[in-house]
Amino acid sequence: MTQQAEISQTLNELVDAGGSKFAERPFVSFAFNSPITYRSFRNRVLEIASLLREAGLKKGDRIVILAENSPQWGMVYMGAVRLGVVVVPILPDFPESDVLHILSECKARILFITEKQIEKISEIGKHSIEKIITLDDFKGSGETAEVQPFSEFIAGFAGELPEFEPIDKDDLASIIYTSGTSGHSKAVMLSHGNLTSNVNSASGLVNITPDWTFVSVLPISHTYEFTVGFLLALRQGARIVYCDQRPTPTILGKICAVEKPTVMCVVPMIMEKIYKKRVLPKISNSTVLKVLLAVPFLRPRILGKIRAKLVEFFGGELQLMAIGGAALNLEVEKFFHESGFPYIIGYGLTETAPILAGGPAGDPTIAVGSCGKAVPGVQLKIVNPKPESGIGEVHAFGPNVMKGYQNNPEATAETIDAEGWLSTGDLGYIDERNNLFITGRSKSVIVLSHGENIYPETIEDKINSSIYVAESLVTEANDKLLASVFPDYEYLDLETAGKTEAEKHSYLLDILKDIKRTVNLQLPAYSQLHKVVERQEPFIKTATHKIKRYLYQEST
Repeated sequence: MTQQAEISQTLNELVDAGGSKFAERPFVSFAFNSPITYRSFRNRVLEIASLLREAGLKKGDRIVILAENSPQWGMVYMGAVRLGVVVVPILPDFPESDVLHILSECKARILFITEKQIEKISEIGKHSIEKIITLDDFKGSGETAEVQPFSEFIAGFAGELPEFEPIDKDDLASIIYTSGTSGHSKAVMLSHGNLTSNVNSASGLVNITPDWTFVSVLPISHTYEFTVGFLLALRQGARIVYCDQRPTPTILGKICAVEKPTVMCVVPMIMEKIYKKRVLPKISNSTVLKVLLAVPFLRPRILGKIRAKLVEFFGGELQLMAIGGAALNLEVEKFFHESGFPYIIGYGLTETAPILAGGPAGDPTIAVGSCGKAVPGVQLKIVNPKPESGIGEVHAFGPNVMKGYQNNPEATAETIDAEGWLSTGDLGYIDERNNLFITGRSKSVIVLSHGENIYPETIEDKINSSIYVAESLVTEANDKLLASVFPDYEYLDLETAGKTEAEKHSYLLDILKDIKRTVNLQLPAYSQLHKVVERQEPFIKTATHKIKRYLYQEST
């Protein structure tokens, strides 16, 4: 594995090491564009730091980045932390109300934004923002704050770099406002050391070399993409390619065909959709394939051909698909494992910068359905495990554990104990080979009158295996289990073309009945579904596409 001479303890050291060791290597660009080199990236970071200092920013001040992925996004982030300025990244899909709440609370002085996000700051005059800089050079106007295109901002660099104040690994680098499944947004404080320790841990999971290419499809404002898709590439001297438009399958296919990614970071929903759209229909609709797959000595060959087609879709050079942010459907993972598709599962939290467990890639002891093993430097333990199952709450300890929640000492004390162990809020167990299995959230466990613990995520995983299901949610109603299913209407429309609305409705009802029967056959009596109903619109989800359960506890 490519290693730097010294382990970086701050983000500034990470940038400096990359700019020195990989100086002329390509670092970052939009798809189909010429990349910026590592040396040029570092130089631009220093220029931005100088300009921010000229604007009056100092250690401890805040800036906000509300923008889609771009080379400029990373430059601004690294330029700010060079000064000890704290970066508040906001996910591009946050609604206006959340954006305004964050702007009001974080007291940032400068906002970096794009044209797509401008409408969300219509009330910006009520907040502390003094200057707005558009990363995509959009020329807008603000009521009380100056609006400046990024190219004009950077053109103001005078040509001389000042001496920057030293930054320590314990200094705050970022405040990230979560949008979790429990409904309580918290401001997570991550230090330089939290982030660099985690990227150092991540480097031990897979052999990434400077000739690797990352194609980035997840928002860099989320810690998963920031740490694994940005900082890890920076540490190892790899190249990053961004999409400048929504990565639909068609657009992604065109980008991959040219840029030929070696690695991609994705959430399970992306891979589950590809499996259901590109793999499952071919098998389900072909009697010949079904027969061949049932023959033991032919099955590996057939699955290998399907895997090759998938790899070809991603440009033909793919060596790793890093999947995290939520649970991957077990049926999908079984296919990836059996076919030899190159993937790795990871698990973590924003509060841990974020990786706690994953892989390592190529380890034959990694169990299908698990999140892999604790990453180097991190310890995991199960608290109060049930004697019969070993399931308890997952707790974590390591240098990547956050400094706490901003202005919320009560929540911090509830989450991190006196010894530094962080309560994840997730339930799971660790097997004899140290693989971590997550069974659900502690707050989502359902206990009916019989007293048995029911993990709805396990049931939903079985429901979501159906080609007809886009997503589902299992809740309790009158001491019984109810499954709400949002169907894959696109697939249903193909199957019911030419039918009347009444016939289509009847067809769907039959499918829901079959799902209930099939799923219940796989469940113990106490956790079987009483009813499966149609939901006609998608569930509201977090940035990593986990359903916000708290919104549906009473209404489902």
